[in-house]
Amino acid sequence: MLFDKKTYTERRQVLAQRIGSGLIVLPGNNESPVNYPANGYQFRQDSTFLYYFGLHRDGLVGVIDCDERREYLIGNDIDIEDIVWFGQVDSVADMARQTGVEHSAPMAQLAVLVEKARKQGRRIHFLPPYRHDLMIQLMDLTGIHPSRQREAASVELIKAVIDQRAVKSQGEVEEIERACAIGYEMHTTAMKMCAPGVTEQEIAGRISGIASSRGCIVSFPSILSMHGEIMHGYPSPRPLEAGRLMLCDCGAETNENYCSDNTRTTPIGGHFTQRQREIYQIVVDCHDYALTLAKPGVKWWDVHFGVARLMTERLKELGLMRGDTDEAVEAGAHAMFFPHGLGHMMGMDVHDMEGLGQTYVGFDDEVRPRLDQFGTNALRCGRRLQEGWVMTDEPGIYFIPALIDEWRATGHCKDFLNFDLLETYKDFGGIRLEDDILITHDGCRMLGEKTIPYHIKDVEEFIR
Repeated sequence: MLFDKKTYTERRQVLAQRIGSGLIVLPGNNESPVNYPANGYQFRQDSTFLYYFGLHRDGLVGVIDCDERREYLIGNDIDIEDIVWFGQVDSVADMARQTGVEHSAPMAQLAVLVEKARKQGRRIHFLPPYRHDLMIQLMDLTGIHPSRQREAASVELIKAVIDQRAVKSQGEVEEIERACAIGYEMHTTAMKMCAPGVTEQEIAGRISGIASSRGCIVSFPSILSMHGEIMHGYPSPRPLEAGRLMLCDCGAETNENYCSDNTRTTPIGGHFTQRQREIYQIVVDCHDYALTLAKPGVKWWDVHFGVARLMTERLKELGLMRGDTDEAVEAGAHAMFFPHGLGHMMGMDVHDMEGLGQTYVGFDDEVRPRLDQFGTNALRCGRRLQEGWVMTDEPGIYFIPALIDEWRATGHCKDFLNFDLLETYKDFGGIRLEDDILITHDGCRMLGEKTIPYHIKDVEEFIR
């Protein structure tokens, strides 16, 4: 466990007090077979279970009885057959003591506890499941079909978990910074390898190997491509070509499952062309501008649109946009170049708690998502920032040929876009820069002891 049992005990107590009554059921994950039962994917514990119980073993369920103030760790002890193959492990009772839980029981007891609570008319609180085996288990326990489980999940529990997990303790920040150190090595290795003739897959394989040898896993499948205009451009066997740009978006996840997430865009061959410099510098300025805006009490929505206005002003200077800046941003014209949100929460999940529902994670009664506008509908967060939150700062500018063609054909935002000039950028690709930031008491700071080079002079000097 990353922390002592007092930490996990206090987290569960806060959760129980917040929910007030009913039975909270928090399943951990099970092993997942690749192509037959004995050949499994690398095990990864559920983040919320890990946050409240700290245990990495598969096949466990945590139960918190808010009315009786009792906690249970449910799971079956392994038998001699498993011990032969995998070695001796702690018993469920031992693990319960380690995490400060008084009661332990075999898995069959879970149905007994849930059925007793249901007969008493008490609420069964659960989070939206995302694995099909747990959906089946939940259906057996509650009778709720998997197609209805997301809407039947406890909103009270969702909000309580988000409020707790969003604010990172000092120990959590230190663990994220360990992930950032691994991410630094991954990204600087990719930059060193960025040369004509080297394949995208070779670089992606090398940086994934760094994550495997230094941490637990990559925090998400690495994005690495000369086609930076594709948001999730996964590596192909194509060799890198001189004069183009390589976008690398990758991160590491530590053994305790805290993540890093960075993006860098590197000129293949070591030097930016003049046109690349012009666009790249705008992204740098947007990235750095966000750092001056982000602080407690400021809405992330306002940080995002502050960056969008700066980007629009600078693109107007290049002749790619025109008209009144505020009107252009209100119309969503900037989304031609910047079709995603400025950033997302990060922690034990690289998109922290996204499985609980982005509406709850990134928005609240004060700031609601706007789903009717392209680009704005991709914002993952708009809420007022709080001290202790970890966010990503990731502006980008992309030239997407299909999007240029569609908007030109329909006349969408034609008063704010120079389509003739945009035609000449269809072979450009895309640029994104991303860093992880901690919201402090009076502002924010970038996480990681070392900063991956991103200013033009620093990038070219590093490659040289």
